[in-house]
Amino acid sequence: MFSVRKPGSFHLFTFRGIDVFLHWSWFVAAVFLVRSPIGHYQGDAWLWSVMEYVGLFGLVMLHEFGHALACQQVGGEAHEIVLWPLGGIAFVSPPQRPGATLWSIAAGPLVNVILAPMLWGLVVGMKFLGWNIELPNLYAMAQAILIIDIGLLVFNLVPIYPLDGGQILRSLLWFAMGRARSLLVASIIGFLGVGVLLLWAWLDSSIWLGLIAGFVLLNCWNGLRQALAMARVDSTPLRFGYACPSCGAAPRQGKFWACGHCRTAFDTFETSARCPSCGAAFDVTRCLSCGALHPLSDWVTVRPPPPPDSAR
Repeated sequence: MFSVRKPGSFHLFTFRGIDVFLHWSWFVAAVFLVRSPIGHYQGDAWLWSVMEYVGLFGLVMLHEFGHALACQQVGGEAHEIVLWPLGGIAFVSPPQRPGATLWSIAAGPLVNVILAPMLWGLVVGMKFLGWNIELPNLYAMAQAILIIDIGLLVFNLVPIYPLDGGQILRSLLWFAMGRARSLLVASIIGFLGVGVLLLWAWLDSSIWLGLIAGFVLLNCWNGLRQALAMARVDSTPLRFGYACPSCGAAPRQGKFWACGHCRTAFDTFETSARCPSCGAAFDVTRCLSCGALHPLSDWVTVRPPPPPDSAR
């Protein structure tokens, strides 16, 4: 079971086992964005600005559901979506395979691709019916939502990690370079992108671009650290006689598992899934390659040969 309580966020609803949260800062951003809508409205402009912002809310939410549902489709875990001023975050954990990761990431922008011709058709249809004259505010809002959808699509496809474009690039590189090197390259490209975003923010005097640059910088740093940790794991020898029941990968030899009670690092295959410090036993062991959890007994494929008889 997953808790519907998240600090600083309000739980909105649950769909397909995915909890959707709205961060409190979304309301603060709404005050600023409603004052500067994309569309040009007549009369009660504030009301139409609120409706435009609700449209942005819907586009972001559908985008994040694209990530989450695609992740579930390939056998991954996706249980939470948080909507906040810089967009949304779908907390997804796809199987550690390049194809599964690629689909989980690409499905988000694909939602915007599907929506774009639908929204364009709506705008064209409204103009054909003369609503641009009779209902100018409704027509302006439809135009604004179309522009927002295209803007979200273009921005997310910029190949800067951790934006969708950067993660798609990382997934494609994964096929040829492996998971560690692909993440390392994507993170380095992301650092270069941070420089571009900071320059753009300075030239445009944009607080939002500055915040986005800070978010990208933090995630690139975390990605770099994760890539280096993966490289250290991948450089260690494989363990004979064991394979993950899900992906078939043999485990690495080393203290790469941590006790959930005392945080001691240990090699779970050497200690039979028991912490050598506090003695805590663990029913399942996580695969470092795909993240799947299985009882240690399910990992055994070939029993290692018994030690030679010392009496002989």
